Amino acid sequence: MNSLPNIEQAQLRAFERFKAAGISSAGIDAQVLLCHAIEQSRTYLFTWSDKLLTEAQSEAYELAISRREKGEPVAYIVGTREFWSLPLKVSPHTLIPRPDTERLVELALEKMGDQPGTGLDLGTGTGAIALALASERKDFQMLGVDLQPQAQALATENAQALNITNASFLQGSWFDPIADGDKFDIIVSNPPYIDEQDPHLAQGDVRFEPDSALIAKENGLADLRYIAEHGRTYLNEGAWLLMEHGYDQGQATRDILLGLGFQQVTTEQDYAGIDRVTLGQYKGL
Repeated sequence: MNSLPNIEQAQLRAFERFKAAGISSAGIDAQVLLCHAIEQSRTYLFTWSDKLLTEAQSEAYELAISRREKGEPVAYIVGTREFWSLPLKVSPHTLIPRPDTERLVELALEKMGDQPGTGLDLGTGTGAIALALASERKDFQMLGVDLQPQAQALATENAQALNITNASFLQGSWFDPIADGDKFDIIVSNPPYIDEQDPHLAQGDVRFEPDSALIAKENGLADLRYIAEHGRTYLNEGAWLLMEHGYDQGQATRDILLGLGFQQVTTEQDYAGIDRVTLGQYKGL
């Protein structure tokens, strides 16, 4: 008797193991990892539920299940994550793009106006924000910057894979790689904003994500403050700065922007109704 499971059996076993491990997304995780192991779509799982896995597929699925049971994010296991309908390669050197950050993209698109321009994405990681904006605005030249050379290389690879030619990426700390005198019509960032004592750092997917992309000093406000302060040098008059931050940092981030002379400062909520993005317009000194 063949001991290899069929698609339905394999998926059910994974689901049960994930539930036992306390993984709340057990069902979808079992499907996504099985699709990855057998290199097929989710539709295939339902259409061919009685099809037996090959030995190689079964071994690949078992390895993926074991990694997920230990808490490793699905995105790192499969190597991709969709953001703004763009399939992006991810790696442990970058944050995993999250749906909440799509709110930052929406707000940035509203502030980019109807003229061609330039945009800067600081701490770009996979390039998610820069590539989303570049895909929507072919008349904007987007530049992404990341401290980690592996992230810069990954973002460049994503741009090439998606054939997005109006986005490029540099390696360096915040504004360091930007040429003197360069100015932008919009600056966006999803910087580190978690306090190093935050208990959430020991929970869920963030346990596997790079601390350098998560943690900031001054109760998580240090990088937000730095970007706002130095960003004034690189913003055209009337341009906008938009920064993602933590659920309880809206007031503090507004205070930072207002104290630096930004106008029309507001905090916008994400899809769950949580403070997520603070933005302000720079009118010049």
